[in-house]
Amino acid sequence: MNSLEECLAQVQSVVIAGHVKPDGDCTGSCLATYNYLKQYHPDISVRLYLEPVPNIFKFLARADEIISVSNDHVFCRQEGCDLMIVQDCGDAGRLGHAAGLLEYAKRVICVDHHISNKGFGDDCYIDPQASSTSELIFTLLPGERITKEIAECIYTGILHDTGMFQYSCTSSKTMRIAGFLMDTGIDFSRIADKTFMEKTFEQNQILARAIQKSRLHLNGRCISSVITTRDMEECRALPKHLEGIVAQLRSTKGVEAAVFFYQKDEQEYKISMRSASDAVDVAQIAMNYGGGGHRRAAGASTRLRPEECLEQILTQVAKQLESDP
Repeated sequence: MNSLEECLAQVQSVVIAGHVKPDGDCTGSCLATYNYLKQYHPDISVRLYLEPVPNIFKFLARADEIISVSNDHVFCRQEGCDLMIVQDCGDAGRLGHAAGLLEYAKRVICVDHHISNKGFGDDCYIDPQASSTSELIFTLLPGERITKEIAECIYTGILHDTGMFQYSCTSSKTMRIAGFLMDTGIDFSRIADKTFMEKTFEQNQILARAIQKSRLHLNGRCISSVITTRDMEECRALPKHLEGIVAQLRSTKGVEAAVFFYQKDEQEYKISMRSASDAVDVAQIAMNYGGGGHRRAAGASTRLRPEECLEQILTQVAKQLESDP
């Protein structure tokens, strides 16, 4: 697969979908593809299915046309399509309820950059070396057809998956693409401020709680924190307000790995992990708990008590640090 155009021959209907709890890269990449098809292929019926996206991304073109997938959404044959494009999704299970569309699609292609993605669908464009799925979408679109609106979507996705171009996944190619997108006239500083830097009062409250509860391990080389549903209630915080906490923990001086737990319900905790260098492969650790991601940024879920799960993770981190030359 070298371009999106080569996949559109004799296609009359397209469905686009991304992973559950869409973040900046998922939202941006999916909307970039959606806007491209709406702009240059008005003869094709195209629908974009995602779980509700964060409000900070609703300024992106046609975000109001996203079809929200809810817990009670049941797909039927009438919602099928000639082509389904799955973006930023490591496996079919991460599609959530949108996975119900797979059986009604005549052809499925997968565009992703997660190293844990083993490939699913009829065709795949997977590059773990890419900074983001948004970067991959850029390479699949004709440069001369990238409008300001499409550029905003792609730039937003890249910005968020690179941590404002700070993460190791940022390459010289990523920066060249960002420069190209900036030249389309996007307000890149406003995008960074409104979608990455600006925090609500509730976000600051729950971040402060997470930092206050944090603990150092392995002689200061690992840090952890646990946020419970009670913490969330007291800070009047929502799951979306937890974005960025693990990255903030990881920025602690001397820390090689950060592990952040937050309680989803009485039995389940979500785990977010980040590492400062290739000395710790958090994706490898996450896969032990049914999760995945990137070498330096990964996540999973567990029904173990956070203390028990953390003890296991610390053992794995310690082994990796010991083997690092």
